[in-house]
Amino acid sequence: MGWYTSFIAALAFLAVGVIFSPETFGSLSNGENSEKLSIFLKLAHLLSFATAWGAALWATFIGGIIMFKNLPRHQFGNLQSKMFPAYFTLVGSCCAISLSAFGYLHPWKSSSTVDKYQLGFLLSAFAFNLTNLFVFTPMTINMMKERHKVERENNIGDEVGWSKNREKAKTIPKLAAMNKKFGMIHGLSSLANIFSFGSLAMHSWYLAGKLNL
Repeated sequence: MGWYTSFIAALAFLAVGVIFSPETFGSLSNGENSEKLSIFLKLAHLLSFATAWGAALWATFIGGIIMFKNLPRHQFGNLQSKMFPAYFTLVGSCCAISLSAFGYLHPWKSSSTVDKYQLGFLLSAFAFNLTNLFVFTPMTINMMKERHKVERENNIGDEVGWSKNREKAKTIPKLAAMNKKFGMIHGLSSLANIFSFGSLAMHSWYLAGKLNL
């Protein structure tokens, strides 16, 4: 997975440590420095959350759909195989930063029930992105490459959409089996992504309740 494997792992340990043992990293005491630190952490939390939310919204409901409807299928798949690791790394990193900042400002031991739920939502979003990055995305990409090879042998894959694949799969059992396996893995990846988005959506509702406009 490269350098971002170590980076994400470090962020994960940092986030968990901040949530359950914030005193290890110091505490927010009275004074000007603590006020500045509090503002900095709130800004880090807000910007990281907004970036994760915006990226998830675009990739899930806008960008991916537009590309699928307008690019040749193999070209679309190859592009997604490069984008998804970067996407899950970005969203996962932002979730970790947001979780760490929120966990420092709202230590688990002294947090209200509502704040604990928010920590849970942020932790869930982070976990779902990690699962996608390290489990489902590599499996999906490997399966996609195998299927592309079979499709090229049968002169399909340059079309937009699924029509030729489905027609060929009726007469090629191997392709039909690959379609089924790919659909299952891709479905689990999509489900994890939706759960992550839903967790971020729940936190956005919490943040909206804190705003004074």
